[in-house]
Amino acid sequence: MDPQEFRAQAHKMVDFIADYYRDVESLPVRSQVTPGYLRSSLPSNAPEEPQSFDTVLDDVKSMIVPGVTHWQNPNFFGFFPSNSSTAGMLGEFLSGGFNVDGSEWATSPAATELEMLVLNWLGKLLNLPDEFLFNRSGNGGGVIHASASEAVLVALLAARGRAISENKAKGLEEQEILSKLLVYTSDQTHPCLHKACVIVGLPKSNLVILPTLATDDYALSLPILKSAVRNGVTKGFIPFFLGATVGTTSSSAIDPLPALADIAKEYGMWFHVDAAYAGNACICPEFRHFLNGVENAHSFNLSANKWLLTNIDCSILWLKRYEFLNLLFFIYTISFQLKTSSIQSRVVNFKDWQVAQGRRFRQLWFVMRLYGALGLRNHIRTHINHAKHFEILVREDSRFEILAPCRFGLVCFRLKPSVKHEDNGWKLNSSLLEAINSGGKIFMTHTVLSGVYTLRMSIGGTQTKRENVDDAWKIIQEEAQNLLDQEII
Repeated sequence: MDPQEFRAQAHKMVDFIADYYRDVESLPVRSQVTPGYLRSSLPSNAPEEPQSFDTVLDDVKSMIVPGVTHWQNPNFFGFFPSNSSTAGMLGEFLSGGFNVDGSEWATSPAATELEMLVLNWLGKLLNLPDEFLFNRSGNGGGVIHASASEAVLVALLAARGRAISENKAKGLEEQEILSKLLVYTSDQTHPCLHKACVIVGLPKSNLVILPTLATDDYALSLPILKSAVRNGVTKGFIPFFLGATVGTTSSSAIDPLPALADIAKEYGMWFHVDAAYAGNACICPEFRHFLNGVENAHSFNLSANKWLLTNIDCSILWLKRYEFLNLLFFIYTISFQLKTSSIQSRVVNFKDWQVAQGRRFRQLWFVMRLYGALGLRNHIRTHINHAKHFEILVREDSRFEILAPCRFGLVCFRLKPSVKHEDNGWKLNSSLLEAINSGGKIFMTHTVLSGVYTLRMSIGGTQTKRENVDDAWKIIQEEAQNLLDQEII
């Protein structure tokens, strides 16, 4: 396209997206298509001749939109939010237009320096210790990854490198060290840590998953952890990584960071805090205490794309000592290193902080400037108030019960089974969830807490209002009564 044609087509795309956001609430939240639906609608081979923009956009409307589960629908209450915004979209548009590779400072200085600046901004809003920020005297800083999974993987790789180095100094061989390394975490931890262990080559048995209890609000138990670590050391293993979570996926549980940091320090473990979802709320002073103890962590991650109005993908990893990553990922690239050798000691090359070599420009700067800290805080506070409101509605209906403390924007609850239900309400609540989702008006997900099938109401959509929450509760009540009338189970 020449500039004029691009301008015309871009206007059409903006109109389409604006109309989509205007009308998204009228669409079924969960896609109603069946597997393979698109295969029968589109050609099996790529077109030989170019097709018009209008033809492609028409196909998007008629074939792609019906196959989308609409995360931006204000009645989407499943998972944790994918919290986009028009500010984020505008930033993405600009990023796509520049289309730079920010792998090294020299490849696009603005991409690197802007990321460093903005992550310092966010780190200060979170009141992170100076060791996690870029400054002239420290060795810390942050980097944007594609997802929390990648951030956790990189933290685990850094921890493994540290453990190998320290234990080699004690006279152990690398293969022996690797066979003895143990990772400790809870059964509420996101499975991305499990995946990371597989990727770095740790035996499955070297990931120690500790049970959590309802009496601890599903937080990592200190007595259970201490016992497990002592048992591992007694058997000759090396505890090297402790993974804690602030705001678990299942129940928004909060692990006791200060006490966990003490245990990690006692045994020389790398202490990582995953706050992908709930950490965003900690830009609000009234929620910052949930991060108390992070000052003693080695690394910390948060996903701005979950709750800070930032489009996917934007997950941030902060480290106190990034040289552990440089030792792992540094590769001497002659094309740039030789040309910029005089400034290498004064710049950051983010390719040395991540698995991939290339990296793109992201839009967080646009979001933080167009909303400001006040706008972001108000956005999060609104959702938390909606969740508290929903929790009250559930508690007021004797047919239902709350199964975990309501923290942040998540409410865990279920329809109470009668005493005759042999499966403790599993089928009753799974049937309720399917009835809710199949109607297309709202979308929710479930988890399992202490063996109990649990409904998750996750409130955090950019356009979600109090009336959306009230309407969702009416649907839940109606479908619940339908099931009780039918005496399901």
